[in-house]
Amino acid sequence: MEQWTGVLHLNAEDRKGKTVAKNVYYQGAFKVMRPIYHDDSGRACYYLLNPGGGYLDGDRYQMKLGLGENAKLTLTTQGATKVYKTPNRYAYQESEISLAAGSYLEYFPDPLIAYQNAHYKQKNVIKMDPTATLLYSDIITPGWSPEGERFSYKSVQLLNEIYMDGELVVYDHIHLKPALQNIRGLGFMEGFTHLGSMFVICKQMNPSFLDQLYYILDRNTLDYKVGLSLLPVSGFTVRVFANTTQVIERIFSEIHRHISQEWFQTKQYSLRKY
Repeated sequence: MEQWTGVLHLNAEDRKGKTVAKNVYYQGAFKVMRPIYHDDSGRACYYLLNPGGGYLDGDRYQMKLGLGENAKLTLTTQGATKVYKTPNRYAYQESEISLAAGSYLEYFPDPLIAYQNAHYKQKNVIKMDPTATLLYSDIITPGWSPEGERFSYKSVQLLNEIYMDGELVVYDHIHLKPALQNIRGLGFMEGFTHLGSMFVICKQMNPSFLDQLYYILDRNTLDYKVGLSLLPVSGFTVRVFANTTQVIERIFSEIHRHISQEWFQTKQYSLRKY
């Protein structure tokens, strides 16, 4: 791989019940703020920063994150991921995440906004111990253009691979190419403009919990549609179609709140950035 536009390597460990950085390295247009501790749980919260303000033609970003045994961390972004037009070469971001025994990661990036004629690829590879916990979400918006036209980007491709004990347990691939697909039709966005995905893997997961979520969220209306599915390991995935980012964020927040209360007896805290 050629030189990266931005690189971030972060390793965190548990020290007497508090998660702290063991190693932090970043260069180029990729940085991370000092950790914030929102409560007395010892869980650290890091905000990712892109000083350049967005992804440009040919930009390539790399993130490596490792959590040691029993480390607990929340990772989010300072704002939406903006991908500007890429007339020659697509923008690319890859993440390698390693979760040791008993570790806990929440990774909630802000929505993706692909501008007119943007081409973007993203790949997440997550390797986790069976006793680790993962909460990950992403939101794809219809993008932006000067004329207000939706889905005017070239391509948006999101790939997630999750491994447990070296075995691939989740493979999720979304590839949207509006010029070649009936993007608003059946099998794609189905009349909606925004797509949200969430993955939850935790040893405390059981089918009755999914039934509770169905009861809470099964209010499919013209505003959104939601589907939940069990994974082959102890966890589930969520898909949401909606017409605004806020609707998807509200649904994901409700799931997160329910997990925090039912599984960990903790209160959900806000990641407000404005």
